[in-house]
Amino acid sequence: MTGEQITVLFAVGAVCALTLLLGSPGLSRSTSDFFVASRRVPPWMNASAIAGEFLSAASFLGVAGLILAHGTYGLWFPVGYTAGFLILLLFMAAPLRRSGAYTLPDFVVLRFRSALMRRMTVIVVVAAGWLYIVPQLHGASIALSATGGAPGWVGPLLVSLVVLFVVLTGGMRSVTLAQAVQYWVKLTALLVPTVFILLQVGLWDRLQLPAFDGAWSTSLAALGPAGDPWAEFSRSTSVLLALMMGTLGLPHVLVRFYTNPDGAAARRTTTVLMGLLVLFYLLPVVLGVVARLVWGTPAAAGEIARSGGLSHDTAILRLPAAVFDGLSSDLLTALIAGGAFAAFLSTTSGLVVSVSGVLSQEFFSGTVRGFRLGALLAIAVPLAVGTATSELALAGAVAMVFTFTASALAPVMLLGVWWRGLTAQGAIWGMAVGAVSSLTAQVLGLALGEGPVQPGALQLLVSPALWCVPLAFVVTVVVSRFGRGQPPAHTDAVMLRLHTPEVPARRDRR
Repeated sequence: MTGEQITVLFAVGAVCALTLLLGSPGLSRSTSDFFVASRRVPPWMNASAIAGEFLSAASFLGVAGLILAHGTYGLWFPVGYTAGFLILLLFMAAPLRRSGAYTLPDFVVLRFRSALMRRMTVIVVVAAGWLYIVPQLHGASIALSATGGAPGWVGPLLVSLVVLFVVLTGGMRSVTLAQAVQYWVKLTALLVPTVFILLQVGLWDRLQLPAFDGAWSTSLAALGPAGDPWAEFSRSTSVLLALMMGTLGLPHVLVRFYTNPDGAAARRTTTVLMGLLVLFYLLPVVLGVVARLVWGTPAAAGEIARSGGLSHDTAILRLPAAVFDGLSSDLLTALIAGGAFAAFLSTTSGLVVSVSGVLSQEFFSGTVRGFRLGALLAIAVPLAVGTATSELALAGAVAMVFTFTASALAPVMLLGVWWRGLTAQGAIWGMAVGAVSSLTAQVLGLALGEGPVQPGALQLLVSPALWCVPLAFVVTVVVSRFGRGQPPAHTDAVMLRLHTPEVPARRDRR
């Protein structure tokens, strides 16, 4: 076993031990603790926790990999991820908190009183959660195999066991504390290597690598897209739309707003969160640009493979070894690997909590015991799928989930909060058309091409948000306006509840 592998395994073990310590039993004592942390999470802590669970494998490893492989196409991902929370801040944060619901299906029942709509929402939320967990497990496999020399199944199993312990013993309250700390672990794990790598690169007139021969300006110019302008526009716009609107349908993010004390706190949470995301996303972008400078576009894949990596997703993990030698390389690689595992753990735990909450409310009477049974199901299915499938590019796989939630859930959630004329029939048809069209297009895109960047019309299948999301909105509105159904009789009361500011708690005590 090499020095790098030893330090990596130590770092991963330390992150797992910290997560287990933060998720120790005894933090949660009631059903409300398990589902929404008793709605007492302060904005700064909730913002750190949301950032912790939102910054997934795609953010930590995938963004730099896409910049290395596809240039400016990868830059749209951090822009879209952050912009999605601006929409949440403006349109969704406070109304969702005021709804008083535990889960997205609970919100749908509050708005529509439709059993069919609730069942459809359950299916979509659980499917989205499972689809999102799989890339986290793939990322754990990639990271631990590439840097720790472990078999491919070890990483996913380790993540699953640690997450299950935290979720089963403490539910949302324990997960919130762990995720808040894990955000700062991830930030440190990228910030320190970024500073040292930039200092090292700046000390050299040129990196002593065959693929690097030129100034920063020349290499940065190579980041720009080349080829069909329409394809570039279609690809970038579709990804940006999917990431922005997809955030409105992420169950593990939306459930977080139910943990705030009130709607004003939910808004403050989102404001702080956006600052935390901007601070973090500067780092993988910088490292992605440096990786492109180091390896160069033409030989990037081959160079990473020869250095022991598995894909472009290992670019950040392999960058210290390309710039440093000896102990410095080992320590920085171990720090990045530990941060990557914090990303896998925090995102997976958030997803497991949201899926298990839905399963518990729908099938297990909403009890703590049902929550724990739901958690077992929430992790077991993705673990089976993750170990049986080969990994896609992490950011590309997560973009597929965002496209699905943007098409299936975002129209119903956004219109459900802001449009009185929305009917249950319109919501059902919009959700069905959005889910089926996005999944069908992406499956065909995967079958006909490889990777997130494809020529011509095939790009509209690989990245279908450009037409799937507007289609879902149009179907929802048209069926609501011209279909036989009518808005529910209690719509005015629900809208008043969603948009009326709460009386501050201190006034209630007088």
